[in-house]
Amino acid sequence: MRRRDFITLLGGAAAWPLAARAQEQRRIPRVGVLWHAANAEEEGPLFTALVEGFRAIGYIDGQNIYSWNIASPMRCRSDTGMAAELVSLNVDVIVSSGNYAASYAKNATASIPVVAMFISDPVGIGLVKSLARPGGNVTGLSMFSSELIGKRLQFLKEAIPGLSRAAQLVNPLAGISRLYTELTQTAAAQLGLTVERFEARSRDELEPAFEAMARAGMQAVVTNADGLSFAQRELIGQLALKTRLPPAVWSRETL
Repeated sequence: MRRRDFITLLGGAAAWPLAARAQEQRRIPRVGVLWHAANAEEEGPLFTALVEGFRAIGYIDGQNIYSWNIASPMRCRSDTGMAAELVSLNVDVIVSSGNYAASYAKNATASIPVVAMFISDPVGIGLVKSLARPGGNVTGLSMFSSELIGKRLQFLKEAIPGLSRAAQLVNPLAGISRLYTELTQTAAAQLGLTVERFEARSRDELEPAFEAMARAGMQAVVTNADGLSFAQRELIGQLALKTRLPPAVWSRETL
């Protein structure tokens, strides 16, 4: 099913009278869920709310909704992992969470609609051609807002007297990292701040990164909107306290 057909189907369904819908006895579409974390507990209310929302409208796990949690990015690659499993189940739509999951779902199928959530930059990571004319089979919501990068640095400068040097925590494996770095450097120059980049590719690399920030005399830290900073938000908060580096994060849920 093409993306436009899928949207048209949703719009038409919303217009049907309730009685007519009941008489139609239509098959409930099968939904595949490709999530971006190691387990449901780690996601707290987000994953739970999705599953409970589907359950409230008659979806039963294993019958017409299939939920997969991603243990690692490699696990859901389109050729061998979870995205391919969902396609093989012939689901009618795939709901994906996070950049990795959305990319693997897109690579796994060009015909099944993909509804993507928590996407940093849909154009930059290749999900759609443009926001005005996305094309393909992917739609959804993006959380990327470039103007907020400078605003977070501005808040840090206002909150910390004499702030001149801040660290940027970067996951180089995230496709959006280069753009985040460029935008952060531009905003820092306008504010008269020096921002240095410190990399962490996994949970094990976070503590060494924060220790390096402290040794380098950083006065604060900013995080990027990516899967690592979200999944490890609790540890990042603990390390920020330990190293006495006030953090500026990209959402309320990430600290």
